Amino acid sequence: MYIVFFLMWLIFNGKVTLEIILFGLAVAALLYAFICAFMDYSFKKDIIVFRKSFCILQYVAVLVWEIIKANVAVMHMILSPRYQNEPVLMHFKTDLKTKTARALLANSITLTPGTITVSLEEDVYTVHCLDKSLAEGIDNSVFVRMLKKMEEGIEA
Repeated sequence: MYIVFFLMWLIFNGKVTLEIILFGLAVAALLYAFICAFMDYSFKKDIIVFRKSFCILQYVAVLVWEIIKANVAVMHMILSPRYQNEPVLMHFKTDLKTKTARALLANSITLTPGTITVSLEEDVYTVHCLDKSLAEGIDNSVFVRMLKKMEEGIEA
């Protein structure tokens, strides 16, 4: 996170001089100390994120691919004159352990066209789907499998 703060400092300044670099190192250190002291952050979390960076990038790539596929499906539903949508409000439970993973799943569902996470209470999701075909397999989707895999790696 320290490196991210420092890089953001350089980007926002727009130029690189010795004074900007030295001041940026100090500001990044102060911000990092602040988040460690008051926002329940630690160097250990940096190491976990670094180890999981490949999985995170893979998750983002899968999310983008699923968004593209859902866009095509929703366009087909909307533009097809013979297709009759059957909206569904479904509930499902997941066994994701961390709040972060559960929130990430809810946001991923909402980002995917044709589905909206209406509520998330503990581990129970309420999802509105534009059509019942979009609701099939949502409780064991690729997002759930990837998040479980990331959680297993964090605990190990």
